[in-house]
Parts: sequence; structure tokens; C-alpha cells
Amino acid sequence: MSRDYSQVCSFFQWQCAAIMNNMFSSLQFPRLLSRNMKWLENKQSTILSAALIITIANIASSLAGLVRSRLLISYFFNSESSQQAYEALLVAFQIPDMLFQLIVLGAVSAAFIPLFAKVRRRSRPEAFRLASVVLNALLLVFTATAILVAIFAEPLTHWRTGDAFTPEQIAIVVKLTRIMLVAQIFFAASNIMSSMLQSYQRFIIPSISPILYNFGIVAGVFLLEPMLGIYAAGIGVCIGAFLHFLIQVPFVLKMGFRFGWSLDFSIPESKQLLKLIPPRFLTIATTEFQRIALAFFATSLGNLSFVVIKHALDLMILPIRLFGVPIGQASLPFLSEESAKADQKRFQTLVTQSLNQITFFALPAAVLILILRVPFVRLVFGTKNFPWETTLLMGKALAVIALSIPAQAVVQLLIRAFHSLKDTVTPLIVTVITVATYMIGAAGVIFLTDFGVLGLAAVTGIIAILELGLFLFFLEKRMPGCLDQSFLHSQLKMMAAGFFMAVFLYLPFRILDELVFDTSRTMELLGLTITTGTIGMLVYVYFAALLAIPELKIIGTILDSIGSATRKLVAQNPELIVDTMDDDSL
Repeated sequence: MSRDYSQVCSFFQWQCAAIMNNMFSSLQFPRLLSRNMKWLENKQSTILSAALIITIANIASSLAGLVRSRLLISYFFNSESSQQAYEALLVAFQIPDMLFQLIVLGAVSAAFIPLFAKVRRRSRPEAFRLASVVLNALLLVFTATAILVAIFAEPLTHWRTGDAFTPEQIAIVVKLTRIMLVAQIFFAASNIMSSMLQSYQRFIIPSISPILYNFGIVAGVFLLEPMLGIYAAGIGVCIGAFLHFLIQVPFVLKMGFRFGWSLDFSIPESKQLLKLIPPRFLTIATTEFQRIALAFFATSLGNLSFVVIKHALDLMILPIRLFGVPIGQASLPFLSEESAKADQKRFQTLVTQSLNQITFFALPAAVLILILRVPFVRLVFGTKNFPWETTLLMGKALAVIALSIPAQAVVQLLIRAFHSLKDTVTPLIVTVITVATYMIGAAGVIFLTDFGVLGLAAVTGIIAILELGLFLFFLEKRMPGCLDQSFLHSQLKMMAAGFFMAVFLYLPFRILDELVFDTSRTMELLGLTITTGTIGMLVYVYFAALLAIPELKIIGTILDSIGSATRKLVAQNPELIVDTMDDDSL
């Protein structure tokens, strides 16, 4: 134990820390990592390999999330009262999630990973001590804030919902908010662990944990809904958050982390962290204010408008989670390493390469969602009790928002690029401008026009494009020449490939829909979606090759990596083949 730590901690605190660490050790977590599970600890040494891991896990997590949403709709969309309860559930998620975003991500996303990596290069025990101090501070602040929010949950709900939101819905929101605040405490601890693992370039476990979170919600609803109704979903959120936390514990312990009851901010980087938090906190607070405003505007319209816009955004965000977030998240440790060097050329190259990679994948995803919007809505949310009118309206809202998918995906990287430069002020300026513009535009659309939820969707998409433009402007201003002609040419080539994809996707979709597939049947609807989607992707790949877009090589790299990893796994674990063949079901 370090001398500084001994001076700060009392004997009682030391005993508590020892008990907690021994408790985890007694569970023999490290022994759970058998030889066949060593791949969970693999280090991802490049942005692409890390992003690939995160993307694969995000696909699984997103599918689990869609299954969760479909299950909730099938349970809670049978009558007008249950539909209103479901809308209340979506509104109830906001305050607990906002607290997590403000308190946890406000400290972690902006500064913790770069500073933790910096301290780790100097002293590994000191880095873990920094992590323990940050964890303690976050839990202390979060718990105190959660108690206050639980006390004032009712007035907070009245303040952030529109006139069309009923008193019964408000009562449901208040109870669910108080239940789900518990889950965020687990998320706070879990996020610090994820950041430590990512700093060591271990991305597999942090990417798997969201899958368990969705599983917990599904299990909670499936098991408890007959007894608790809509509140079963709130209990499920707590179960999922605990699983999200629990899976990461053995891996951070194996890295060497030990929990300690300390609030010693004597480490120089901890003071630097405190300086970086306020701008990031204000940035997230401004963004969260926009989300709260979205709920207010949508619930002012009534007719389940918040359900429509919320689930349209859920579908829209899938490509962002699959491409923007993984590459941005995976690039942060690498960008942090390069930003500390005197020569910024490598940093600029990493930024432009990552921007091109995100656009290359996000653009065709946006085209797919734009053209196949109604099939997507039907496949994900189209249970027997989901109204057809709501399906069509959600499809229209999704089409409007889909145009901004590449912009929102790219912004995920740009935010992290500024964070790696220890600049949290620029993202704050951009966010304030975009949110202020959003508030004016959304208020005008809702209260001065009859555009309704589609107008709200249009404002959301336009603001995302404005945000991208501002980030690119400030990036070029800070690093002149970063966005050079080669970058612009690559972007224009990808836009051209995306345009031709849209044309050749729409035509077969309309023809096959009218003449071949009976889309009243789920399997045929799925067949239409897969067939036309495959045609569209092949067209995009063809034009990408024709226009010599370099990012096309990524697909081959990914396939080679998957094949190499598979061959390596089989070579190292031949018993896996034997175990499979012994299965009687074969």
C-alpha cells in the first residue's frame, strides 16, 4: 500500500477495502477465465481491430435491444391505458439516464481514459489508485444526487412533460424513475471499469456487458410482468445494470485493480481531471436538455408522439452504434497517445482515416434505412397489437431522420478527437449553438405549424448536420490542412456511391414488393428486406470499387481477420471441435 494512501485512509477504511477485495477474490473470478475464454482478454492493438470487436458486440447488443423493445410492445400495447403506460416507461428512462450521462460520462468520457493512460505509463499502482479515487467520488456524488431526484421526482416529471401527458402517466413515471435510479449506481461503477479495460486496449468485455443489460430487462419483464405490470420493466433495468457491472469485475481484478476507500486527489492528474470535468459536464447537460425538450415537445402533441419519435430514433441510431461509436470509442486511446507527441501529422492522419471509415459504412446504412424504412419498422415493432397508422407514421419520421445518420456517426469521432487533445471547451461551444437552434426550431414547428412529429423529426435531422459542420469548421481551424483535398474527394466519392445505391435499391424494392413478395406475412417481408438490401449493398460495393474508394479494402481486411481468428481458435483449442461433435443433438 502506498505511503500517500496510508496517510489518507483510516484503519477502518482499510479493513472495508480489504473485505470488499477478499469478497471478490473468494468468488475466484480469475479462475472463471479458463483457457477457452482467454480470447476475452485479448488486446486490440489497432483502431480497426478494436472497432471490429466493438461493432460485433454492438450488433448483438442492438439485436438484444430490439428484441427487448418488441417484447415490451407485445406486453404493453394491448389497450389505450397500456399504451400510455408504455409511453410513460420511455419517459421514465430519461432522468436516470441523464444523471448517468452528466455525472459519470461527464468525468469518464472526456478525460479519464487519457489521464489514466498517462499515469499508467508512469506508475501502474498509482493509475489504479486514481481509478479508485474517481470511482469513490462518482459513487458519492451520484448517490447523493439520486436521493434528491427520488424526492423531487414528481415535480421534475410535471416540468418536463407536455399538456397531453395524463396524470396517470405522470404517476407511473414517478415510480419507475425512483426504481431505475438504483440501476445507474451499478452503471457508474461499471463505466469506470470499462474505461480501465479500454485504456489497456481490451474492448471485448466492455462491449459484451450491454448485451447482459438487455438480457436482464427481458428476463425481468418475462418473469415479473404478471405480478408487477409495467413496473417489471423497471426491475429488469436494475437486474440488467447489475449484470453489466458484474461481468467486468474479474477482468479489472486480474489487471491488478484493487478497490480502496480513498478520496485522495493528491495525484497531479486527478486535479487535471477536475479541471476538465466542468466543460464536459456543461456539454452533456446541454445535450441532455435537448433530449428532455424532445420529450416535452412530443408529449405536447399527444397521440403517442413520443413513442413514434423515440423508436424512430432507436432505429436511426443503430448504424451510429455499429460504426460511429465503435470507431470513435476504439480510436480514443490511440488518438490520446498521438496527441501527446510533438508531431501532430500522425494524429491528423488517424482522424481523417477514421472519418472516412465511418462515412464509408454509415452512408449505405442510411440509404438502407431511408428506402426500407417501413419494412424495418414492421420487423422490429410490428407486433399484432401495434397499430398500422403508427407504423406508417414512424416510418416517415425514420426516413426524415435517416438523412442525418452519417453526420451523427462522424460526430462521435470528432467529439473524441477534441477530448484526446484535452479540449472540452470546443464541444461545449458547438453543443450550445446546436441545442439553442434546436429549441427555437422545435418550438416553432410544434406550436406554430401543423407538421407535428414529422416536423420534430426534420428539426432533429437538420440540427445534426449543423453540428457536424461546426465540428469540422473548428477542427480545420485548429489543425489547418487536416481536411485536405484527398479527404474531400473521398467523401464525395462515397456520396456518389450512396446515391447510385439509393436509385438501384428503390427500383427492385418497389418491383419485388408489388409482384413477388406478399408482405402481409412476416417471413416474406423479411425475405423482401434481405433481398433488396443485398442488392443495394452489392451496388454500393460495385461503385466503391469503380470509384477506387480506398476504404473498400477494409471489408477484405475484416474477412481476413475473422478467418485468421477462427483458424487460430481452432488450432489452440482443438477440443472444441470434439466437444461439439459429441453433442447428441447432432
